[in-house]
Amino acid sequence: MISIWIIFGIFMLVSWLVGNQLKSKFKKYAKIPIDYGLSGKEIAERMLAENGIHDVRVVSTPGELSDHYHPVKKTVNLSPDVYHGRSVASAAVAAHECGHAVQHAEAYSWLQMRSALVPVVQFSSKWVQWILLAGIITVQSFPQLLLGGIVLFGIITLFSIITLPVEIDASSRALAWLNRTGITYGQTHEKAKDALKWAAYTYVVAALSSIATLLYYIFIFLGAGDD
Repeated sequence: MISIWIIFGIFMLVSWLVGNQLKSKFKKYAKIPIDYGLSGKEIAERMLAENGIHDVRVVSTPGELSDHYHPVKKTVNLSPDVYHGRSVASAAVAAHECGHAVQHAEAYSWLQMRSALVPVVQFSSKWVQWILLAGIITVQSFPQLLLGGIVLFGIITLFSIITLPVEIDASSRALAWLNRTGITYGQTHEKAKDALKWAAYTYVVAALSSIATLLYYIFIFLGAGDD
């Protein structure tokens, strides 16, 4: 049991370090302008148009690193710094989010699987902590409750795993387009690649942490059966 908590501690530390490094990278690259001087909004609109996507709007959304693509509303949502920014960081993020829009338009299989899980994950996220807590308390008398919590958490873990290829593919599409158009090249392209690499690391850490947590609850369940 102590070893499990050590593993959790390591994941928390790694997650904190990766998150800090990500913020540091984006803060650094937000100060490096791109030669074309295009804003994140303009880059996003251009990438969408060049991929034949004309039914997706580019909008500004509050927050820091709050950028995302909304497949239902068909909007590329960019944080103010990215929406108005004319830097390597804003170009990388704007193109990455448009990468998701391109995936959607092309019916990219991993994105379709991820989208199909969203309603179930929303339900699971709402109730899983309470079911797991109650399941641990009553594990000796009613182990089925903990098993139900494990199933719900397993769905969340599966979602985090499926997210990895979706995010990596979106970054690959973004970098290929930025390079092809010359918006980033040479050193600026390497910096854009570095920024998206660190963003991908956050998803990797989240997936590994979720797997470790799932195993922890499975061990509790199996241990209760041995008593």
